[in-house]
Amino acid sequence: MQRPRSHPYRRGYGHSLRPCLTTSSIRLATGDHRVRSSYSGDVSLGDDIERVAGLARVHAAAGDAVSGVIATEASEGTRVYLCAFDDADGRRSWLAVRADGNVVESRVELREAVSIAALCEVATDAAGGGDLDALVAGLEQLRDAEAPEGIDAAIEAARELRDVLAAPPQLATPSRLDEIGTATRRLERELDPTAASPFSAAMKSSQSAVSELQREVEAGYRVLLS
Repeated sequence: MQRPRSHPYRRGYGHSLRPCLTTSSIRLATGDHRVRSSYSGDVSLGDDIERVAGLARVHAAAGDAVSGVIATEASEGTRVYLCAFDDADGRRSWLAVRADGNVVESRVELREAVSIAALCEVATDAAGGGDLDALVAGLEQLRDAEAPEGIDAAIEAARELRDVLAAPPQLATPSRLDEIGTATRRLERELDPTAASPFSAAMKSSQSAVSELQREVEAGYRVLLS
């Protein structure tokens, strides 16, 4: 029996638990990493970002504001914070600082931090179509209405991915990138084991997003790089 058109899912041959997981564009939401007094994500990281924002303000010119901080750890134990500054006219500049407030002046170190930040941003946006709450709710509705084979495993995979993504702020690291990829591929296989992976496609094309952020950061970097 064919599914009603109100449930656009296929699984295997003619049946699916997969809603559209494609992403029309990859967005680097650097402006969404706002400096705030409280966070729903990792509280200790939130406090650390607040502390670093205070250190970064030492380097602000008159009229500048620290508008965002992205915490990265491209290599284990080496944390670098990408700090965005906006002036009174909305022009953005950047500065990367270490945990002790020292400014990053190495172009290589800066690029490593920018690269992992961009890759984690791309992965987060691409994972599960970008709205895990809506996906979980849709799968739960489908389970209650039709209970197709494999629905419980798909719901479990969607919930696992939602837990991996968690609420911001999150530390951008290679291990986090791997965790997002593993959880997303599991969800995609549960939704439709025969389909190509939108997540893999997004990550393969992510170099343009990485290069875009690198150009923006280096063009607006507040000190000379060596």
